[in-house]
Amino acid sequence: MKNRISCVLIFLAISVSAFGQQKPTAFVGARIIPIVGQPIENGVLIIQNGKITAVGDARTIRLSSDVQIFDVQGKTIIPGLVDSHSHIGEGAGADGSSPIQPDVRLLDSLNPRAASLQRAQSGGITTVNVMPGSGHLNSGQTLYLKLRDDANTVEDLLIYDKAGNYAGGIKFANGTNPLRSGGGNFPGTRSKSAALVREQFVKALDYRDKIRRAGKDATKLPARDLAMEALVEVLDGKRTVHFHTHRHDDIMTVLRLQKEFGFKVVLHHVSEAWKVADEIAKAKVPSSIILIDSPGGKLETVDIKFENGAALEKSGALVGFHTDDYITDSRFFLRSAGLAVRAGMSREKALYAMTMANAIMLDLQTRVGSLEVGKDADFIVLSGEPLSVYTHVLQTWVEGKKVFDRSDAKDLLTATGGFGAGTDRFIHIDCFDDDLGGEK
Repeated sequence: MKNRISCVLIFLAISVSAFGQQKPTAFVGARIIPIVGQPIENGVLIIQNGKITAVGDARTIRLSSDVQIFDVQGKTIIPGLVDSHSHIGEGAGADGSSPIQPDVRLLDSLNPRAASLQRAQSGGITTVNVMPGSGHLNSGQTLYLKLRDDANTVEDLLIYDKAGNYAGGIKFANGTNPLRSGGGNFPGTRSKSAALVREQFVKALDYRDKIRRAGKDATKLPARDLAMEALVEVLDGKRTVHFHTHRHDDIMTVLRLQKEFGFKVVLHHVSEAWKVADEIAKAKVPSSIILIDSPGGKLETVDIKFENGAALEKSGALVGFHTDDYITDSRFFLRSAGLAVRAGMSREKALYAMTMANAIMLDLQTRVGSLEVGKDADFIVLSGEPLSVYTHVLQTWVEGKKVFDRSDAKDLLTATGGFGAGTDRFIHIDCFDDDLGGEK
């Protein structure tokens, strides 16, 4: 009987979470850091139907009689974190058959029930660019996801544009990772790596020209080529290149390719960004960096510096952070901003890098990255100062629905670890007496 009552209460809670957004919900009393604009000390955030309808000072915002109120005094609210480079979801991209495979879609291998998605929620991440690996010059198409709860299929996580297309970029890499000593047409040197990429873009230009010359005459169209179609999207600016690169000479190779073919690019990792920060800024190319706070890694990353964020900020380049999860555990993503500030980056730009800068890199700045009226109701409630090591993510909200609550025993397990924390969303045995078999 006890378990039956628990299930009824859980169902009611789920119903309120799923359908209660018809009524406005107000979070009052917190310190609100909207990212765009100054912090609000006694703030009010109002959401309805998955969108932000008001944000401001408690003295200036009037609450309607039907509003549901959450008292969050003493807490801090910031936008949901945007991770511009992750590997959650157990997806895989290209195989060993060739070094460049732009037709491969991560869509076809991502597990929407993977426990790693809940782990990211517990770290305050609400939007994420999930990438295939970097063992190829091109390992396929990436996915921009919203970490919504209870996804049944990967389609439930996708972000769609007004035309109904799902959002995503494409993954390129240079440096050590794609190099092979033999077979599979993989490059053996950095120069050959660049040559192979150029060759494919030249083919894509020719493919696009044939399509344009054919016009409406279907008989003149070239045979359909899925790989070329993806690269034409890159050439047309419809798909951003996310380029894995570390050494300063590899970074310059990417900038050279970008200038030659005119594609939109985001530099990822850029361990030696501090050596060429001015060149990156001059090219008007954004960088998504990672701050590894433990020893180890590859020889080509030996000159990485915590000062990368500060150097890029000083040069005027757009800079964001990413987890490359598991390289940085998604639960500790906010720590990246703290380490960057410790190394000289401004606090404002470090928080901007966790949110708005990454949103810009994913072309999602009109929807996420800041707390502004009309944007998606993606935000996190923190126990204190965002960059303090003592601060916890208390709640994570995606499109007006709570997807993580540290006061919930299962969510706490995800956040802190322990037996069962890494198990996918549904398991047949768990340690909670609720008859739900581990379902969140």
